[in-house]
Amino acid sequence: MSSKIPKTASFFHSEEVEKEYKNLIRILGNYDHWYHVKDKPQVSDYEYDKLKNRMLELVEKYPDLATKASAKVGAAPSKGFQKVRHAVAMLSLSNVFSEEEAQGFVDKVRRFLGLAEDEIVALVAEPKIDGLSCSLRYENRVLVQAATRGDGGEGEDITANVKTIACIPQNLPDDAPDILEVRGEIYMSRKAFNALNTAQLEKGKEPFANPRNAAAGSVRQLDVKVTEGRDLGFFGYALGEMSENFAQTQEEIRQKLAQWGIPETSYKLCRSIEEIMGNYEDVLKSRPDLDYEIDGIVYKVNRLDWQARLGFISRSPRWATAHKFPAEQAITRIEAIDIQVGRTGALTPVARLLPITVGGVVVSNATLHNEDEIARKDIRIGDTVVVQRAGDVIPQVVEVITEERTGAEEIFKPLDKCPDCGAHAVREEGDVIRRCRGGMTCPKQAIERLKHFVSRLAFDIDGLGDKIIQSFWEEGLIKNPADIFMLEASNKDSLTPIRAREGWGGLSEKNLFESINDRRSIVLNRFIYALGIRQIGEATAKRLASTYATIDALTLAMVQAQDHEGEAYADLIAVEDIGPAAAQDLIAFFAEDHNITVLDALKSHLDIHPYDMPQVSDSPVAGKIVVFTGTLVQMTRAEAKAKAEILGAKVSGSVSKKTDFVVAGEDAGSKLKKAQSLDVTVLSEQDWLDLIS
Repeated sequence: MSSKIPKTASFFHSEEVEKEYKNLIRILGNYDHWYHVKDKPQVSDYEYDKLKNRMLELVEKYPDLATKASAKVGAAPSKGFQKVRHAVAMLSLSNVFSEEEAQGFVDKVRRFLGLAEDEIVALVAEPKIDGLSCSLRYENRVLVQAATRGDGGEGEDITANVKTIACIPQNLPDDAPDILEVRGEIYMSRKAFNALNTAQLEKGKEPFANPRNAAAGSVRQLDVKVTEGRDLGFFGYALGEMSENFAQTQEEIRQKLAQWGIPETSYKLCRSIEEIMGNYEDVLKSRPDLDYEIDGIVYKVNRLDWQARLGFISRSPRWATAHKFPAEQAITRIEAIDIQVGRTGALTPVARLLPITVGGVVVSNATLHNEDEIARKDIRIGDTVVVQRAGDVIPQVVEVITEERTGAEEIFKPLDKCPDCGAHAVREEGDVIRRCRGGMTCPKQAIERLKHFVSRLAFDIDGLGDKIIQSFWEEGLIKNPADIFMLEASNKDSLTPIRAREGWGGLSEKNLFESINDRRSIVLNRFIYALGIRQIGEATAKRLASTYATIDALTLAMVQAQDHEGEAYADLIAVEDIGPAAAQDLIAFFAEDHNITVLDALKSHLDIHPYDMPQVSDSPVAGKIVVFTGTLVQMTRAEAKAKAEILGAKVSGSVSKKTDFVVAGEDAGSKLKKAQSLDVTVLSEQDWLDLIS
């Protein structure tokens, strides 16, 4: 089947399109940081997914856009539990929100696999449980381990707690495989949730916000007896590692799990968009009558051989998606608009609301995103507004009820100075965010950078939480990251105010210094991420670390790339996820004398290890650069690229001296000629299939 560019694709885009794309990358990167690192989501799932889908739409329509959005799965494992490495990654799901997008998901599956227009793509549709994702590992049919999703690759060991959940079988029947990982969701029923909150209030304790929080909090108890006292349930719906294949379809997996005593929800096999939407409406109507929370429908390609061919992209499988239900809304009033300053100097407007209950949770804040969004929606202080909430996140203002205006409402005026340090606040051309120019002289930026530096995906220093960082800053003990590693050697009397303020004892100090000393050895990718450079997220930091090997090599390369020309700059742009905007932020960071001073100080205290990008060890193409050109017959271009990436290869769109293989299909053109002129190895499609088989 030939590979074709989508009809909507173009190799040229306008300046406006590029600006929109770069702004989306910046916004999504900021939301990713707050969600995955800070555990403080700034926007609803609904709003985030709309932005993400728009970004992906632009990538599909304009393939020459220079950068890609880094995506993460979940959040890093929390402290207090042993870490578990998943044998098979626990991926999150992409989302759709309408019938048109659901049909689009099916169409993408059909295009990727090269299926005929009339070939049925059957989907298993099942309720999306709003709980805590969990993997149950059975060995020789005995439950030996339970783990949270964590960041998708590594989660928390919650085995002892999960064994207290009565509905989870401790043993499987004799016909189950020797090794079987069951993926599913731990949840708390509405009845159990109401009973728990009643008990909490009777004890004078805070009630839980929703059943999902209650379930997650119950499972993450260090005292197993607390978990045992909570009424928790589990629904299984998928598999991880298994020692033998026992099914050909997703439906057969569900049937087997039920036979083995794994609790499961109902599901429906849908063969058309009419059946998909009919099921969606039926489940949405029955949602209030269920004794557990759901927030959508999950669609999974039924055929497992198709699932294997589809594979995954970034954080999500191509063979599954979640059709989300509409977000919950309420009406309230904006009493004020405050400005929050982030670590990169971003000034983010936040609405202070007259408290209102939305979906069972009292809401008093809502994100306003940026000044353009405020202007577009004509949001004013004093306005009556519709507030939308989806999940445990800061809500958003959907619209203004202009009919309720009295004339006393105030128009929001963007600040031209930072509310924390008084430095100029500037909005650069093409940026939707206004930023403080105070840099490290701005206390708020400096504190937020320190919080980022010690966060879980960076240095992960136990004991240096937000409150302690704030205290150390106010006492002048920590002004930049290098100061952290000199705390223990400083005058112990200087800690006296902290001891008094935080109620510290000798054990608290001892534990803090042990945690700091444990982090004097760190892998390069985490070090780069910890620096808090704009647009350099966790995934991009890994690619930079893999490319440059040492912090000194990266520093030198950024100095050599300052002219935005020559080999050093070309090498930087060639790094996946690095486009002109991200490159500029990197170069600017390493051009700042203050940053270099802090880097030198950090290097004197740390042992920074190289990072090796994980590869498939037994793959003959792991680590190789591959270019596909011409029309492929036995698979689509998208499937060929996905397979190469799964095997550890890097797929490039251009041929250079660094290219290892050029796979030439029918009617190959200029790329084939360039490969031949550079003496790059050229493979036919069959040669390629033989190589990777």
